[in-house]
Amino acid sequence: MSAERDSRAKLGQAQRVVVKIGTRVLAQANGRPHLARMRALVGQIARARREGREVVVVSSGAVAAGMEALGLRRRPRTLPDLQMCAAVGQSRLMARYDRLFGARRCAVGQVLLTHDGLKMRERHLNARNTLLKLLRNGIIPIVNENDAVSVEEIRFGDNDVLAALVGLLIDADALILLTTVDGLRAPAGPRTRRVPWLGAVTPSELALVFGASNELSTGGMASKLEAAEMLAGVGGRVVIANGRSEGIVTRILAGEDTGTLIGGAGRRGPRGRRRWIAFFHRVNGTLIVDDGAAEALERRGRSLLPIGLRGVEGAFPAGAVVNVKTARGRLVGRGLSSYSAADIRRIMGRRTSELPAILGERRFDEVIHRDNLTVFHAVEGAQP
Repeated sequence: MSAERDSRAKLGQAQRVVVKIGTRVLAQANGRPHLARMRALVGQIARARREGREVVVVSSGAVAAGMEALGLRRRPRTLPDLQMCAAVGQSRLMARYDRLFGARRCAVGQVLLTHDGLKMRERHLNARNTLLKLLRNGIIPIVNENDAVSVEEIRFGDNDVLAALVGLLIDADALILLTTVDGLRAPAGPRTRRVPWLGAVTPSELALVFGASNELSTGGMASKLEAAEMLAGVGGRVVIANGRSEGIVTRILAGEDTGTLIGGAGRRGPRGRRRWIAFFHRVNGTLIVDDGAAEALERRGRSLLPIGLRGVEGAFPAGAVVNVKTARGRLVGRGLSSYSAADIRRIMGRRTSELPAILGERRFDEVIHRDNLTVFHAVEGAQP
């Protein structure tokens, strides 16, 4: 309990906060925007800004706003129709935010992002610099996925993951995920109870997830736990809470026991380029390593050599991002592979000196160089 109390108390000290507002929080049952609730949340966020906090808003609702403008009663199911609604609704959504925040003397700026853009190092850094510049000038960024031009291959999938990536991008202290439930629910006899705190997201917590998305939203508790795992894994704090509850943002930032608080264990995790590798790329395959290789990566900060490999999953080219796991399925790290999956299958378990005879040349000694590898649970004192 002391760890939970300490983590709740430190929420009150959070200086850089990301607030994600879900579609079902912003929209009524008929899909039309809920203006009174939007006004209330804007008031709470403006208050946090007046208290000296830097706040980024990640907002859903562009598709819902487009549905209202186009007179649609049901959420479209095809990607072109969704993009059409987003294109029509995005400007209307921003106009409402601009008007509501302006009434509280807060300036806002629109930032549209795509996963494809963030995985490119230069654009990744440009997005970070833009967001930080807005915050330093007292401007509240309103972030959304660029739904009007996204396709399935580059969509974040839902704004929970987008919010977590934004939190990682700007080194946020806290992430607040506002939904329509009061947090993660666990069985308690014939009913369920709110889980007030989790030190980390584990398979047992994921097993509690039973909710599914509805027609208006694309997220669910599973995506929220995935998002929470990302930020909590680098020392941030994440709260999943009911955005329809009165004064919810203010109460969370005051350290009140509401919602489900995740993280706060104090780990800082990867930063800089290693964070970019770990979280801003789509994983294309998996390398299975033996225990000796796992120890070398985690305890001695070594590169991954062919001799330590025991298996390859997937088909990927050289330069792809891959997971590194033990034979028992434990995730060791994530990195940029120097070789394709096909070549790795030929050289795994072999010594580096044997590579020229197998491949006809020796392009790299390492399958993943340590500079291109993020190890998630490196033992303290290991060399980077």
